[in-house]
Order: sequence, then structure tokens, then C-alpha cells
Amino acid sequence: MTSIEQSRYDRQVANWLIFCAVVVFAMILLGGVTRLTNSGLSIVEWKPLVGAIPPLSEQDWQDTFAKYQQYPEYQKINHGMSLHEFKMIFMYEYLHRLLGRLIGVLFALPMIYFAVRGRLRPGLAPGLVMLFFMGGLQGLLGWYMVKSGLVDNPRVSQYRLTAHLGVAVAIYAYMLWLAFELLFSRDTGSGAAPRQGGRWTLALVALVYLMILSGGLVAGTDAGFAYSTWPLMGDSFIPPGLYATTPAWLAAFEDITTIQFNHRMFAYALFAVLMVSMVRVYRNSTRRRARLASMLVVVALCIQVILGISTLLLHVPVALGTAHQGGAVLLLTATLFLSHVQLRQS
Repeated sequence: MTSIEQSRYDRQVANWLIFCAVVVFAMILLGGVTRLTNSGLSIVEWKPLVGAIPPLSEQDWQDTFAKYQQYPEYQKINHGMSLHEFKMIFMYEYLHRLLGRLIGVLFALPMIYFAVRGRLRPGLAPGLVMLFFMGGLQGLLGWYMVKSGLVDNPRVSQYRLTAHLGVAVAIYAYMLWLAFELLFSRDTGSGAAPRQGGRWTLALVALVYLMILSGGLVAGTDAGFAYSTWPLMGDSFIPPGLYATTPAWLAAFEDITTIQFNHRMFAYALFAVLMVSMVRVYRNSTRRRARLASMLVVVALCIQVILGISTLLLHVPVALGTAHQGGAVLLLTATLFLSHVQLRQS
């Protein structure tokens, strides 16, 4: 195979990976809508194949609604809900699961095609197989999360929800990284060693990822509703009752006041670190792509700050809450691109 043919195949595979990443991004947004509309427990069964078909007749809907009525969420929270109201929350969760199945097909079939036709660059196949198994794990983890709410206390575990979100974002990020490798590795050659001076940018990616996980804890405990004021939390910057649990460290994961406070403090620290880092990159780099990446990070960061404050002050409306989650992923995207520029690209 000539280098020209390989370059063309690399672009094809990269475009496919970027398309899959866009669909995963949509999946993350839809997951946010499902969470914010409290729709996640509306489907009380996990049928990976048969479950792809929604209720088609009125009797099917009645039977599905009857199953939902047997579980604590209906009995303790949604008692008296009409069938029409149930259909609304059912469809959010159904579309979320359907999109997950679609992602599996969109990924698996082209991967097999590219492999059979010999269009995969040497060394790429293990990464693609890993992505496939991560997708399967994500499906299992999603049902594991739902099961945590089909109990006497009809709330999904914030730990499982955060893990579910974390794996989805990891899949998205790894897809983009592989795509960047295919599109830009010709700048330095396949398998080029990372530049030592750019390794610190991986720490920025990790910080943004941890911030997203922190947001998962906020979503899983509804901590975003605790204080709808900014910059103060109620009447003070540091609210009373922080780390008041026994043991104290557990408050970081289960006390809504502490969780929201930590999320805010993390956001302030991340804003400062990213802004200082991007000024450093812009001033010290002579490469246009690196300067562009730093500006993209700053723009995504500022948008995310505005979305976060607006979501808080307006008491977490569905549209803004979903946009805030999506903004976090876009910030990760910009940071990931910056890291790849600094590590791999000339």
C-alpha cells in the first residue's frame, strides 16, 4: 500500500471516528435530558434486543405502564401519573437506550469493514477493539445504574451515575484522540514520541475530566438545586454544614451542600489554571495551530462558566442544564485538541 493510499484510508477512518464521537456527544446530551426530566427509571426492564421495539398499541402501553406502577418511583413520587405523562418520560429513556444501540451498530459494522478491507493503520485495531468493549461496558453500567433506583428509595446511585457519565466521556475522548492521531500524525510520523514539553497538557485534560465527574455527583444528588445563588451560597461564600457527616470525607460524595461547594471551588480553580496555561501557550508558541487550540480552550471555558452560573441562578432548567453538560464535554474537546497539538503535532 502506498503512503498516499494509507493517508486516504486514515482520513476515512478518522472521519468515521469523528462521526461516532458526535453521536456519542448527542448521547451524553440526551442522557442529561433523561436525568433532568427524571425519566431514567421509566423503563424497568433491560432487554437489549427485544427492547429496541417500543410499545406499539394502546394495550402495549397499558401493560408497560402497569409494570412501572409496580415500582417505588411511581408509588412514592409519581402516584396518580396519567398514561400520557408516563409516555413522555418513557420516550426520553427509550430514545436514550435506542441511541446507545445505534452507536453500537455505527461503530461495529464500519470497524469490521475497515479491518476486512485492510484499511486500518497498523497498531490501530487494538484501540478500536478497546472502544467496542468500552461501549459494551457502558450498556451494562447503564442498566446497573438504573437498577439502583428500582428499590425502596427510587433514586439512582450518584456513584453509578457518575461512573456511567465518566465512561461515556472517556469513550468520546478516546475516539477523538484516535481521530487526531490519524489526521495529524503525518506531521511527525506514525508512532512519534511525545514531546517532553507538552506532557503537562495531559494534566489539564485530566482536570477537566475530573470536573465532569464532579458534575456527575452534582447531578446524581440534585445538589444543583440546593443553592440557587451566586457568588454566595445563600448568605455566605462558605455555607454552614460543610463536611458535617461522619466520617467527614463522605460529605464530598453524599452531602448536597458540600458537593455543590466543592463543584464551585473546583470550577474556580480550573478557570484560573486554564486561563494562565492558555496565556502561556499563546505567548510562548510560534505555531498557529497551538495558538488556535489555546483560543478554543478559552472560548469554551468562558461559555461553560456562563452556562454554569446561568443554570444555577435559574434553578437548573432542562435546556440550560443539558447545555452545561454539553459545554463541559466541548471544553474537554478543546483541551484534548490542545494536548494533541502540544504532544504530537509539529
